[in-house]
Amino acid sequence: MLTVDLGLGVRHLPYEPTWALQRAVHADVVDGSRPDTVLLLEHESVYTAGKRTASWDRPVDGTPVVDVDRGGKITWHGPGQLVAYPLVRLRQPVDVVAYVRALEAAVMAVCARLGVTAGRVEGRSGVWVAADDPQDVADGMVPRRDRKVCAIGVRVAKGVTMHGLALNCDPDLGAFGRIVPCGIDDADVTSLSAELGRDVTVLEVLPLLREELAAALRPLRAVTDAAAPSAAV
Repeated sequence: MLTVDLGLGVRHLPYEPTWALQRAVHADVVDGSRPDTVLLLEHESVYTAGKRTASWDRPVDGTPVVDVDRGGKITWHGPGQLVAYPLVRLRQPVDVVAYVRALEAAVMAVCARLGVTAGRVEGRSGVWVAADDPQDVADGMVPRRDRKVCAIGVRVAKGVTMHGLALNCDPDLGAFGRIVPCGIDDADVTSLSAELGRDVTVLEVLPLLREELAAALRPLRAVTDAAAPSAAV
């Protein structure tokens, strides 16, 4: 599986040209002219809205939103967030739920390697840090709610995946304050830096995510690396 670093740590990419690149790579994977590919990048600050986004999920201050063809609701992308777009041909019959669970497993493994305990929340996609147990919270402190460290929204077309995951490393979490992130108003958003109390950069997380994604997706891929054509973005 080919992984392509699109200027991480150096460039913050605008969303719409990158979405166009995704579609072009997807078409190449579909027709067999390119191997399974994962695009790794940071975006410029942008809000994107999936198919289930409601009007009340959107910013109320006129902030622009890009409507996209993935599942899920609205989220933010921007500097300090490691985004991975896997363009991968899945085994038949396609199991989208198993694919989402594989992405979650990869991110949970990354979190564990960094010292953050993260998991799933019933009925919600993404990777979460569990709410504080009130008995473990010091007097005068407010227990923290469940908080999402990684958003996931995917699409599968012609057997090949699109969109993917956004792992909060050291972003400005204030950007989520203008929206109802992923349409969930009874939980919060966090980052690896916020959980660990130190700056966890995208470049620190990059090799871990690359490794864990390769391992998690291997059983679901239709084409082995040995059989795949070579290609470059």
